[in-house]
Amino acid sequence: MSLNEVHISSLVVHCAPEQLTEIKAQIEQFDNAEIYGDSPEGKIVVVLETENQGFITDTIEAINNLPNVLSTALVYHQIETELDEDGTHNNNTGTQYSQTEGEV
Repeated sequence: MSLNEVHISSLVVHCAPEQLTEIKAQIEQFDNAEIYGDSPEGKIVVVLETENQGFITDTIEAINNLPNVLSTALVYHQIETELDEDGTHNNNTGTQYSQTEGEV
């Protein structure tokens, strides 16, 4: 019996308002990223679902390095584990991390 981890994270990506559409299109190219909302001020809420923490940091770095992205802030990180042998989910092993940086 082995454990599978799923890391769920949310980010706030800030870009110049005139670049919002272009940046959203670039973020949507990442397999593990989904956009949950945006604002006219150039802020984008992105949710990542990845297999391990390394994918999260790699994706955050890649998004942060996109042209015209001003900043990327990790706001929430949760680790869900499940047993893969019988497919049942073990809700007692999830770990949550939350961090708020400034106004979203």
